[in-house]
Amino acid sequence: MNELKKDFPVLQNKELTYLDSGATAQKPEKVINAVKEFYEKYNANPHRGAYTLSVQATEMYEGVRDKIQKFINAKRREEIIFSKNATESLNLLAYSYGLENLKEGDDIVLSIMEHHSNLVPWQKVSKITKAKLNYMYIDKNFEISDEEIEKKITDKTKIVGITHISNVLGTVNNLEKIIKIAHQKGAIVIVDASQSVPHRKVDVQKLDVDFLVFSGHKMLAPLGIGVLYGKKELLKEMKPFLMGGDMIEYVHEQNTTFAELPNKFEAGTQNVGGVIGLGAAIDYIESLGYNKMEKIEKELLSYAREKLTKLDFLELYLTPNEENHSGVISFNIKGVHPHDVSSILDSKGICIRSGNHCAQPLMRHLGIDSTCRASFYFYNTKEDVDKLVEGLNSAYEMFKKYIK
Repeated sequence: MNELKKDFPVLQNKELTYLDSGATAQKPEKVINAVKEFYEKYNANPHRGAYTLSVQATEMYEGVRDKIQKFINAKRREEIIFSKNATESLNLLAYSYGLENLKEGDDIVLSIMEHHSNLVPWQKVSKITKAKLNYMYIDKNFEISDEEIEKKITDKTKIVGITHISNVLGTVNNLEKIIKIAHQKGAIVIVDASQSVPHRKVDVQKLDVDFLVFSGHKMLAPLGIGVLYGKKELLKEMKPFLMGGDMIEYVHEQNTTFAELPNKFEAGTQNVGGVIGLGAAIDYIESLGYNKMEKIEKELLSYAREKLTKLDFLELYLTPNEENHSGVISFNIKGVHPHDVSSILDSKGICIRSGNHCAQPLMRHLGIDSTCRASFYFYNTKEDVDKLVEGLNSAYEMFKKYIK
C-alpha cells in the first residue's frame, strides 16, 4: 500500500482504482485546504484595491509567481504568465507570436504526437500567414529519430512545437537535440510540458527553451490554472492576446498603451484561487521531491509493462526503451472497442481513459481510431496495476467468443 494515498481524499475510496492522472491528477488535502483558506480569509481582487485584504491577496498571488520562477528555474519572475491552462497558453503564443512573426515561405514544425492544443492553433496560423506546416514522424519504436529531427528542421523553420512527453505514448522526446538544431537554424522552440512537469524536474534555462507551457491540474493543482513561460526578450516584443482590465497602462478614447510584463498578458480578474492552489501543489511536490516521485513511478511503470506485456490479447503502443518512457501506457484488446473495455473496467471501479486522447493525427499515423490509456502517478501502487490486469482479463473473457 502506498502511504501517500492517505494525502488524497478521493483515493480513500477503497473501491476506486484511479489510472487517469494524465487527464487530471487527484488533489492532496493540502492543496484543497489552501484554496479553502484563501476564500475563507483572504478573498479579494489582486492589484485592484489599496485596502489590506486586497494587498494580502496580491502578495499571495504574486508570491506564487516567484515560486514558479524558482520551480522551473526561469531567469526573471516577469517571464511567468498565468493562464487558464496549457491550451490557452499555446493559443496565446499562436496569436501573439505566430501571427506576428510568420510569413509565406516560412515553416512550422510539429511532431505527429502533438495534443490538439499544440496543433490546431498552428493550423490556423499557417492558413492565415501562408506558412507551411510540417511534421516530424515517429519510427517503429514510437520515437522521433535524430535523422527525422535533422531532416525536418531546416533553414526555413521559424517555429518548432514539441511535446516533452507524449500524452498517448509516454515517449520522452529528445528536447536537447530538438532545441539545439532549431536554434542553429534560427527557429524558436515551444515546449508543451503538460505531461512532464508533473513527473520530473524541468529547468528552462538549462534547456534554453524559448517558450514552455503546462497545466496545473495535471500536477495536483486545481482545474483552470496554467502557466506560460517565455524568454523576456520574446515576450516583450509580443502583442497582448486578450484585452481588458489590469493589462493596460493608459486608455484614451482612441488609443491604449499596455502594461509591462507580466501584466500585459493577464487581462481581467484571474483564477486567484487556482494560483494559490498551484502554489500549494508545488510545495507538496517539493516536499516529496522529484527523486522520490521518479523512483516510485519508474518501479510502477516497469511492473505495469511487465504485467501487461504478458497479456497476449493486448496490442501495446509504447517504446521498448524503458528509460525513454514516462507516465502512460496505451493499449487495446485486439478486436474490442476501447470504449467497451473502459466501460467494463469502470464497472469494477477502475478509471482509465478511452478515445483518441486529443491526438487524432497520431491515431491515423498509427492506423487506429482510438486506444485505452492507463496513466500513472506517484500515488498509484502495484495493487492498482494488478486490479487493471484482473479487469482486462475479465473484459477479454467477456468478448473473446465474439473476436474474429
